[in-house]
Amino acid sequence: MTTFRNGKIVKCDQKVNITATFGSDLVLEGFTSVPNILLKVYRRIGISDFQAMVLIHLIRLRVEERNYYPAPEIIAQYMDAEAALVQNTLEELQGKEIIAVSEYYDNENNVVFDGYDFEPLFLKVSDVWAAIRAKEIEDSEKNIKAAGLADGIKSFKYSDSISELIITFEKEFGRPLSPIEVEQIEKWAGESSAALVVEALRRAVLGGKHNFKYINSILLEWKKNNLKTLEEVSEYDQDFQKRRARSLRKVNETANAGTKANKNDSKEKAFIRSLYIKG
Repeated sequence: MTTFRNGKIVKCDQKVNITATFGSDLVLEGFTSVPNILLKVYRRIGISDFQAMVLIHLIRLRVEERNYYPAPEIIAQYMDAEAALVQNTLEELQGKEIIAVSEYYDNENNVVFDGYDFEPLFLKVSDVWAAIRAKEIEDSEKNIKAAGLADGIKSFKYSDSISELIITFEKEFGRPLSPIEVEQIEKWAGESSAALVVEALRRAVLGGKHNFKYINSILLEWKKNNLKTLEEVSEYDQDFQKRRARSLRKVNETANAGTKANKNDSKEKAFIRSLYIKG
């Protein structure tokens, strides 16, 4: 035997087992699917917690009961809220262009009726989602580049820094680079920053030595001394000049001391010779 409950068909001659009955209703009453993206971003599009709950009930009533335009009193009874508050909330959501009221056509009954329209809501959600995805893609590209994971691309596809290095070298050398030279630049770029490679090139050009061997010797010297930035190279150069100046002073002091000793020795020899002459 069956009967109706709130317009629904329910079983009447079932054994009384409240747990089983609850489990049956839990499944048979259905579910309301709320997009996770909506739950994640609703605060970012200006929806309060209470407004979000009203929206969830609007979605449930649409899906479960096919109620396109529920009265505030119907929503209020599920929320332990006053109907007036729900009415104000619905008006606020329309004012924020979160939902709208549109006309719908029932083809089966050939009638036109009003109903809440969720397209504005999901348009705003999609805009926020697109911004989040764009930021995630940008961050992932930065992380990949920083980790050097983009080195697996084919040899003819260079990163921006390597491409710029190749162009810079070709301008200074006044000719296209050979594949071996390009490979050498790629190796330098993998071991040092582009700024250091350009600085090594600059020093080679100023020294009149347009060859890769000389540039490589400069970079090897910096690598041996664990120099990774232009600032560290500058400090290293200053320390080198100071050490060189100290060494030159020591050499000069030694030379001066030797000259003085030689002069004294000459005077002594001249004195001895004068004694023999007098004798």
